[in-house]
Amino acid sequence: MLLLSTEAQAGGPNEICLTYANGQFEPNEPTVPADAPLTIRVKNMDAKAMEFESETLKIEKVVAANSEAVLNVRAVKSGRYEFHNDFNEKARGFINVQ
Repeated sequence: MLLLSTEAQAGGPNEICLTYANGQFEPNEPTVPADAPLTIRVKNMDAKAMEFESETLKIEKVVAANSEAVLNVRAVKSGRYEFHNDFNEKARGFINVQ
């Protein structure tokens, strides 16, 4: 069993740390404050590459196996923004911005 940190607000109120392992994101519904730039840190713990994508946030990034990527997003208004792994459509989540 692999134990992972799933702290949603790792580096501050507008930084999300998402871990991708076993075909799933954790946490899969983090919450951040609205009207401020957002940093998303994606840690891919799987043995295959994955593509973090959010059409609603207009971002995408391929993350190699066993590595991490940082995505910076413009100031985000309140809402619920979906994200997924473009290589595994079943792996989905939402960022709640309040």
